[in-house]
Amino acid sequence: MIDFIYQDPYPILKDDTQYRKITSDFVKVEKFGEREILTVDPKGLELLAEEALTDVSFMLRTSHLQKLRKILDDPEATDNDRFVAYNLLQNASVAAEGQLPSCQDTGTAIVMAKKGESIFTGVDDAEWLSKGIFNTYQKRNLRYSQIVPISMFEEKNSGSNLPAQIDIYAKKGASYEFLFMAKGGGSANKTYLYQQTKSLLNDKSMDAFIRAKIKDLGTSACPPYHLALVIGGTSAEANLSAVKKASAGYYDHLPTSGNMAGQAFRDIEWEERVQKICQESEIGAQFGGKYFTHDVRVIRLPRHAASCPVGLGVSCSADRNIKGKITKDGIFVEQLEVNPKQFLPETAPHLEAPVEIDLDQPMADILAKLSQYPIKTRLKLNGTVIVARDIAHAKIKELLDAGKPMPDYFKNHPVYYAGPAKTPEGMPSGSFGPTTAGRMDVYVDEFQKNGGSMVMLAKGNRTKQVTDACNKYGGFYLGSIGGPAAILAQDNILKVEVVDFEELGMEAVRKITVKDFPAFIITDDKGNDFFENL
Repeated sequence: MIDFIYQDPYPILKDDTQYRKITSDFVKVEKFGEREILTVDPKGLELLAEEALTDVSFMLRTSHLQKLRKILDDPEATDNDRFVAYNLLQNASVAAEGQLPSCQDTGTAIVMAKKGESIFTGVDDAEWLSKGIFNTYQKRNLRYSQIVPISMFEEKNSGSNLPAQIDIYAKKGASYEFLFMAKGGGSANKTYLYQQTKSLLNDKSMDAFIRAKIKDLGTSACPPYHLALVIGGTSAEANLSAVKKASAGYYDHLPTSGNMAGQAFRDIEWEERVQKICQESEIGAQFGGKYFTHDVRVIRLPRHAASCPVGLGVSCSADRNIKGKITKDGIFVEQLEVNPKQFLPETAPHLEAPVEIDLDQPMADILAKLSQYPIKTRLKLNGTVIVARDIAHAKIKELLDAGKPMPDYFKNHPVYYAGPAKTPEGMPSGSFGPTTAGRMDVYVDEFQKNGGSMVMLAKGNRTKQVTDACNKYGGFYLGSIGGPAAILAQDNILKVEVVDFEELGMEAVRKITVKDFPAFIITDDKGNDFFENL
């Protein structure tokens, strides 16, 4: 006879989070018979969500910034590692001023909450949390990224960044605990589920599996990453939920061994092994090196005998995760770092001088200039760039399919895959970093055949079809640093104007003027690709 056993499946052993108190208002302890109930005015939920999403859009955790500084101090870091880390610290310093968010993709708002059974609100809590999120995106210079379906194929931007994803769980006690996340499309798209079997669960197979799957992540989600690998799970959904929370540091204080109740635990040995595998990949902080990941969390979960789900995901350089809580003492939010400048060195890391490229010359001359240099060459771009992303590319393909010509702006200028956040008053641009290049891969061959997309600027690795097209038509793909959207807006973008498809909002085609815009040659006109050589 086996005794009944139950325990919390995810026993977080402690919470050493530093919180700041927002207010003592909106909470009150009341008697319900012999029992004390904590009543929470729903306006408190609204306030907490607004404060949390505001803070996390402009500030980062101190621990995250410390790890960026560690890269600068590590003699084994490459120049590319240091270049990216330094730019990300500069970006954090600009964003912390509260005008330009750290990333132009200000993300899907996600709330995971655990509501104590002695908490009473009397409302639909998700509605009031959504109100707070709505307030933040209306008041701040953030981007509306949520696309809602009107029919199977017709979509529109919601214009508010709603709906949010809100998941509320029940727990014991008289506290209400929250994890708020702003999850951009780049890192969200790099969440993988692999349905494996028992045959994976041995040293040799696990090592080989991880080495292969790490390459799936690539650089399009803006490394260095906080990487999460979850083995097992009572369902695929449970596995991926654990991936997301682990990447946000939520499970840092799990036990480090399992038990017969099936508790989740961290495997410290495999965390160290996966971290080493990531370093040995030489992908580095976007353009080669040691720092593909800041750290790794490996979580082991129970599983059905016939299933072994494996989840892999990341929190990117815009590590936008923040806790909150409501107790009888008030409403609290995690304290993020208000002074990122303290982590910047007195002098910038030494790098070889970049090659300057004048973008206001004929396209043939731009291509001839780029052709003189090998992949990995660091560039400084000056002049006119066209900005277009997913929907704009689809619209231009519709023109070609209808027998109409490619717009001249796509032929005459490089194209930057991006979509800006709102522009602060008195500034030429809102946060305006690159989006993931790979989503536009399907268009490249046809567009280059028609004389467009000859120089492309974005982030992340691309497929072989792009390398082949560039080799065939004489094009180039230039990599921009993923992550420093605020500093690009402040220092490198001088002018922004909409030139086509204005009704698409942040997806409209824009013309921008750039100064000293940093980039690297990733794919050249000779069939060479930086990432294939790693």
